[in-house]
Amino acid sequence: MIVDTHVHLDDERYRDDFDEMMKRAEEAGVTAFVIPGAHPSTLERAVELSEGHDSIYFAVGVHPYDMEMIDTVDFARYAEHPKCVAIGECGLDYFRLEGSDEEKHHEKKRQDEVFRRQIRLAKQFKKPLIVHIRDASHDAKMILIEEGAGEVGGVLHCYNADDELLSLANEGFYFGIGGVLTFQNAKKLVNILPKIPLDKLVIETDGPYLTPHPHRGSRNESAYTRYVADKMGELLEKSSEEIESLTTTNAKNLFGLG
Repeated sequence: MIVDTHVHLDDERYRDDFDEMMKRAEEAGVTAFVIPGAHPSTLERAVELSEGHDSIYFAVGVHPYDMEMIDTVDFARYAEHPKCVAIGECGLDYFRLEGSDEEKHHEKKRQDEVFRRQIRLAKQFKKPLIVHIRDASHDAKMILIEEGAGEVGGVLHCYNADDELLSLANEGFYFGIGGVLTFQNAKKLVNILPKIPLDKLVIETDGPYLTPHPHRGSRNESAYTRYVADKMGELLEKSSEEIESLTTTNAKNLFGLG
C-alpha cells in the first residue's frame, strides 16, 4: 500500500489515458491520491475526480507562481468539501525572481503576504498545509513559525534537503519525498534522508513532473512511487514493505484519510 501525497491528476497530460494510468497505479499498490491545489483553473477538475473516485482527494490553494489569482478562489466552498484534505500548495519560490532589486523585493513581499494568508485559511478550516519551498528555506520557515502553522501542520512538498527545515518536524510537518531521491545527482537528499524522523516521511510523485529513474524524460505517474519506496528502503536499510507501511500510516495521519 502506498499513498501518493502529491500528484497533479487534474493536469491535461493525464486526460487521454486516465483510466489506464489509474489501473497501473492500483496494480502497483497505490491506494490513495492527493491532488494539490496549484492553479485555480484546474480546481473543478480536481473536485470532479475526487467525487468520481473513492481513492482521490484534493487540496485547495494557489502556487506562488500564480499568487495573483488568489482572489479568484472561493476557499470556503472548496475547503468545506468532504474530499478536501489540505490547503495548498502554497509557499515561497524565489527561483524565478527577475528584474531590479526593488522588483525582486516587491515580489518577495507579495509572496510572503499570499503565503501567510493561506496559512491563516488552513488554521481557519483546520486543514494541514501543502508547502512549496524553493530557494527560500529561511524565509518560509520563519513565516510558518510566526503564523503558528504548527497548529495544523502539513507537508514540505518535494523536500529540498535543507537542514534548516528539519526542525519543522517538531511543528507537525512531514517531508514529501519523490523521484528526485532516485536521481544520480541527489546526494544532498540521499545524505539527509536518515535524519528525517520515520514518522514524518511520506511519498509523492509530483506527477506529471520529476519522473524517477529509470523513466526520466517521460511523464511521471503514481505507479512510479514504487521506485521511490524501493530507493527509500535501500537507503534506510528497510524493506520496501516496511517503507510502504510506515509512509501510508504517516499519510493517513497527515491528511486524516480513512
